[in-house]
Amino acid sequence: MAILITAATSAQAYQLKNKLEGHDIILGDYQELPEFMVKTGRMITLPKPASASYTHEILTLCLDKEVDTVYLFRPDETALLLKAETLFNEYNITLQVVA
Repeated sequence: MAILITAATSAQAYQLKNKLEGHDIILGDYQELPEFMVKTGRMITLPKPASASYTHEILTLCLDKEVDTVYLFRPDETALLLKAETLFNEYNITLQVVA
């Protein structure tokens, strides 16, 4: 199983990634990412929280990538996903808020 860390463009995401060394880590962000990082597969582009289907897009991404834990850094994505925490729990996906 994999871990998704959001806010891939932030230093905090890299600090957490380093702490979780040894796990299958996916860094993702809905903000602009360096194209070479996306092409090499080191980062993925996440859906934008403004999307009407944001929660379902993230859930689908987690299921496709076999993610079992999502670390959330940004307040906008955190607020939306925590409203659907029960849905994520049904698929054994844990949402972790990082302050």
